[in-house]
Amino acid sequence: MGSLWHGFADMGAVERDGAFVVARGAGAYIWDEGGNQYLDATGGLWFANVGHGRREIADAVAAQLTDIAHYSNFGDLASPVTRELAERLSAIAPVPGSKIFFTSGGSDSIDTAAKLARRYWHEKGRPDKTLLVARQKAYHGMHIGGTALAGLPPNREGYGEFMPDTRTVEWDQAKALTALIEEVGAERIAAFFAEPIIGAGGVYLPPQDYLTEVRRICRENDILFVADEVVTGFGRIGGSWFASSRFDLQPDLMTTAKGLTSGYIPMGAVFIAPHIAEPFFAGGVWWRHGYTYGGHAAAAAAAMANLDIIERENLLDASKNLESLLHEHFSPLAAHARVSEVRSGLGAVAAVQLADPSEALGMVKTLRAHGVSTRAAGQGALQISPSFVITEEQIVELAARFTRALDA
Repeated sequence: MGSLWHGFADMGAVERDGAFVVARGAGAYIWDEGGNQYLDATGGLWFANVGHGRREIADAVAAQLTDIAHYSNFGDLASPVTRELAERLSAIAPVPGSKIFFTSGGSDSIDTAAKLARRYWHEKGRPDKTLLVARQKAYHGMHIGGTALAGLPPNREGYGEFMPDTRTVEWDQAKALTALIEEVGAERIAAFFAEPIIGAGGVYLPPQDYLTEVRRICRENDILFVADEVVTGFGRIGGSWFASSRFDLQPDLMTTAKGLTSGYIPMGAVFIAPHIAEPFFAGGVWWRHGYTYGGHAAAAAAAMANLDIIERENLLDASKNLESLLHEHFSPLAAHARVSEVRSGLGAVAAVQLADPSEALGMVKTLRAHGVSTRAAGQGALQISPSFVITEEQIVELAARFTRALDA
């Protein structure tokens, strides 16, 4: 029996069948410990935007480690590379002049945004605005705040109630948010959290004009709009750094992680619009929040090198092209008897929805036998979110392998 407890796993099944051990990666491929090669359909876990095995990032991290691996960012402390990264991120932020609060990952970023939303209203003299609203099917990480916000009931089962001041509304109808506001009152609602594309909940694309409409509703009702761009950020949306930029959402808060370093070292960042930061930067107010490894110097060095690669290799354009290629080559799978729907056409993502959701875990293993590594997301969907460096030839082959696995 092994000692490693895997996340999101039936450990009895893992003990019985063994683990799938990924030993190395290069570009859009990974290899298991037996030397077998796989097309990485998921880009790690939505994060390997620049592909695996980029020595440039490893070298940047190594150089930083020899200077100083990390020091705290609490109080007035900082490292040069972390300050440089903050300025670089602020320069590409959807809202000009945004402040950057670093975290260790996406779940940290969500809890940071949840706490800041409530604390902001406290500082504005409106302490009753504590209710946090999210959408059904939504995934917002696995800390207590994100678990409470999630629109995925199985992720909340068996814990009791984490946060009573949370609600979810239908994921695809802006009027559902309006109805909740009418029910509880805008004076009670602190923030609305929205993934531009619902990711782990099954890859659901927003209906036409949905994001623009819920943004308008939030603005008109004095509710903070939080864009959860842990998945869509840093190019995954296709053609832009962020979905908030592509759709001009101007979020009050924006949560990020994954593509910030392309997963080479864990790191997240919350983008905070100037008007939200203002009460805390005016002086005399302590926000007693932060993480030991927030703004980690080696992670910041990885992020800087990662952003260099994205810019130099025009990977934002590549992700926009990938948006079209995934739609072109995977949408025909919707005609397969085992498939009920293919969701694609926005961002460098797609999902093959199985007609029988119970087949999903078995299909993941069948796909491995055909040289593809993917995972089940939501209720019976197969996730596709490859690295931006994947070629059209590799996408064609990936779709062909999916077809052969579905046929098997």
